[in-house]
Amino acid sequence: MPSDLETFSYPHKAAAYSYRVPTPPRIVVPPPALNSDALPEISLLAFRSTNFLDSVDYNNLITQNALLEWTYERRREAQMVLPYLYLGPMTAAKDVPFLRGQAGHVPDQGGITMVLGVRQRHSFESKLMNGVLRKAQEMGIECRTVDLASNQDLIHSFPETTALINDHLARHFHISGQVGKVLVFCESGNERSAGVVAAYLMEMHTDVDFIKAMQLVQAQRFCANFDDAMKRLLQGYWDILRAKRQVAAVEAASARADTTAAPAGMPTNANRPKRSLQRDEDEDMEGMTDDDVERFGGRSFAPFMDHSL
Repeated sequence: MPSDLETFSYPHKAAAYSYRVPTPPRIVVPPPALNSDALPEISLLAFRSTNFLDSVDYNNLITQNALLEWTYERRREAQMVLPYLYLGPMTAAKDVPFLRGQAGHVPDQGGITMVLGVRQRHSFESKLMNGVLRKAQEMGIECRTVDLASNQDLIHSFPETTALINDHLARHFHISGQVGKVLVFCESGNERSAGVVAAYLMEMHTDVDFIKAMQLVQAQRFCANFDDAMKRLLQGYWDILRAKRQVAAVEAASARADTTAAPAGMPTNANRPKRSLQRDEDEDMEGMTDDDVERFGGRSFAPFMDHSL
């Protein structure tokens, strides 16, 4: 049949289509740009004004774990994503030399000061993780866990995991004067824990969206796996963070405008008393005492007129 007759007879075939189940568009994470040393060039700016992060140096962040140096055996180890944040599998959480900072994987002085396990509730792996956490506790390392019924619960746990990491870093800095080191891990170190680290990057840095967060995590830990469900989960959390920042910016701008516009000694909108709905009895308003009577007196508000009278 000629193409014009086929199009006329079957108009639904005039455009390209498929028989697959409708799905949302895939989120493509492009590889980051490389610098002259063939290393991913990703810059970071600290977002929250936290004194325990003021001394952190983000320069040459990815030189420690470049993609060109990646080997298959490194998937069983933990990698540094930030100078104070590590990502790895459950085997790294029971690696005593690594936890003590004696294996060359933890630069500078000191080892891991807290381990954060992300596990699925009521699973065989969660029981194995209990033994790993006991090993870390025997070494004097703080241990925290986040239990999930499914990966979809991660979006509700992201604020909690970020708060756990920052609270520990703040306490450790207050006690020792040094920035601690946190290891985030799950069974493989490639899925749930990678999502937690990516969410932390988005929440703590101004110039990191969900795409850049996944790029940085994969640049440091090449085997990290962000499937379509995890990508959409991080995209949804990024939308929440962006909305919160916009609301906070509008409220801050409004507060500054109220402060600068109000004359000295005058109350601002924040502490200005609300207008009362009732007039004060002693308020002298000449000619306005019976205003409602004057406006509506003598008027008829009947919904219809009886013409039978």
